[in-house]
Amino acid sequence: MHGEMIMVAAHMFWDRMAERYSKTPIADEQAYQKKLDVTRQYFRPDMDVLEFGCGTGSTAISHAPFVKHIEAIDFSSKMIDIARSKAARNDVGNVTFKRAGIDEFSAPDQTFDAVLGLSVLHLLENMDQVILKVQRMLKPGGVFVSSTACIADDMKFFKFIAPVGRLFGLIPVVKIFHKTDLQESLTNGGFEIDYQWQPGKGKGVFIVARKPVQS
Repeated sequence: MHGEMIMVAAHMFWDRMAERYSKTPIADEQAYQKKLDVTRQYFRPDMDVLEFGCGTGSTAISHAPFVKHIEAIDFSSKMIDIARSKAARNDVGNVTFKRAGIDEFSAPDQTFDAVLGLSVLHLLENMDQVILKVQRMLKPGGVFVSSTACIADDMKFFKFIAPVGRLFGLIPVVKIFHKTDLQESLTNGGFEIDYQWQPGKGKGVFIVARKPVQS
């Protein structure tokens, strides 16, 4: 019951934020473009890609020309509505937007060549389980691309603010962990870290982790 209440609150929060989120400029455009460029170095035209926590779809739409198909999911129906409108306006036909959280999403093992989870791992109650799920859905040699706020490294005070903010519906669930915790979760989940970059202090940690060809 507690978990269901958390999920309902999260849905409401992100539905409420969707329109504002879609109009908010990217905080660090240069870093965002570098993440796009690095990610595309791992893409091939025949790839099937999953992006979870896709928000209003800008990243999936930007990557669409470089792969065969992207399945983009988010548990906010309002985010997905905006994403579908963007795709239609830009005549993007190889991205499928669906309302689903990563917990409820299902796909056969070894379905995807790449999975993207950008600015989302720290918003999950069960990050370790999600990492294991991503690993199962990836083909051998596939990559998991993430960008994650490791708040315990740079915003230690946030652990005192977060419970109050959640109580009043001002902020969603935010997990507090270190960059080393994230790295350990990925390696324990069966990944090898292939690339890592952090634009600066207090910025999200961008990681490309690869599923071994033989595991």
